[in-house]
Amino acid sequence: MTELSTPGVVAPATARRTLLIACGAAFIAFLDLSVVNIAFPSMARDYPGTPATTLTWVVSGYAVAFAALLTPAGRLADTLGRRRIFLLALAGFALTSLLCALAPTAPLLIAARIAQGATAAFMVPAALALVLEVTARERIGAAFGAWSAAGGFAAVVGPALGGALVEAFGWRAVFVINVPVALALMAPVLRMPESGGRGSVVALPDSVGTGAVALGLGALVAGVTEGQRWGWDAPVTLLALLGGAALTAFALVRSARHRAPAIAVTLWRNRPYALANAASFVFGAAMFAWLLAGPLFLDTVWGYSALGSAAALTVGAVASMIAAIAAGRVTDRSRRRLVGVGGAIMFAASVLWMSTDALGAEPALWTVWIPAGVLGGGGAGIVVTVLGAAAADTVPPAQFAAGVGMNLTARQVGGALGVAALAAVFAARPDTPLTAFHTVFAVCGVIATLAALVLAVPTRPAPVEE
Repeated sequence: MTELSTPGVVAPATARRTLLIACGAAFIAFLDLSVVNIAFPSMARDYPGTPATTLTWVVSGYAVAFAALLTPAGRLADTLGRRRIFLLALAGFALTSLLCALAPTAPLLIAARIAQGATAAFMVPAALALVLEVTARERIGAAFGAWSAAGGFAAVVGPALGGALVEAFGWRAVFVINVPVALALMAPVLRMPESGGRGSVVALPDSVGTGAVALGLGALVAGVTEGQRWGWDAPVTLLALLGGAALTAFALVRSARHRAPAIAVTLWRNRPYALANAASFVFGAAMFAWLLAGPLFLDTVWGYSALGSAAALTVGAVASMIAAIAAGRVTDRSRRRLVGVGGAIMFAASVLWMSTDALGAEPALWTVWIPAGVLGGGGAGIVVTVLGAAAADTVPPAQFAAGVGMNLTARQVGGALGVAALAAVFAARPDTPLTAFHTVFAVCGVIATLAALVLAVPTRPAPVEE
């Protein structure tokens, strides 16, 4: 098949079709990061002998595998071929979803969920790289805006879809629904030409380094995510954190010297790309903590039902979708950077407002929650789109998937730290939940302000290899 090597040389209809497929992949991948939360109580009833602390790995196992494998998955897609990896990942996602639905025991369900997160990690960067391969440079922002909106749409429909499926068919339906969607996405991909891999002339990524970075990031995310529950001074937590840091450092050092590195460390010499990753890491901490604190606040302080919380949260998700699409239309790099700074300031203003007594024990849905949700959701949609486009815009076509994977990893790892900080705040203030929420929102505001400062750093356009 003909190899695509120059973005923007295909028909617009082909580029739109590829973007639609990538958006579909983003939708099911990010949907499964959240939709299982709705099904969790039903799962717990089906596995009455399983401790709740163990069953939480149905949720966190997917997230850990997803974050840990994004970077090596992108590198493999660039080497072996993005279409090939995308097809295999879609097939794997369908299979692991089915295994989740059929799991007779909790340990098997957890194992299937970890495998499902791994396949999602391979699916997302490969899909985005296929889009970047056929998208003209000046249209990359718009493509990322649409892709970000697909993730936002998953957040919008996730609670309602999960609740409806569980109510009508049981919790296993939230996994079964993935199978026909993944298979439907595979059909048009089979007709695509291959891109990325160049056969035997390109060596496979270093297997030792690949294993080290996957295990290292996985251990770090697991330690940060579960440290509050395990105990920060518990041996398992210390082993995860210290061992994960050591393995990740080893992978970085090895990649800097290996002829076929697991991590494309040379990309970090590109200042705009390095700054985009740094901002993604910082902003991810604030955004993920905010996303988790929102439904917890509605449930704990205002006593909203699951359906009421879903409706209240939808406002911010819709604002994020709209803002992502609008931000994607900004093609000038200097203007895009300023738009990103504005988005981070919007988000910071929203959470700092929520950290005051304006958000109190008495419900204030229309006067505080919805305006803050529009402001914060809109800001988050802008920042995610701007950072994704900025990272992709500075990556050579031959390393699209690796670059996208590392940028997503930075956001996920930052998000894990943000969630850990949230847990630490609540552990320190167990008897004053409103004060704890105000503290979390204030911390999110400070972090988002720091992200705005990183975004504001001017950079010269870096030369991009073709």
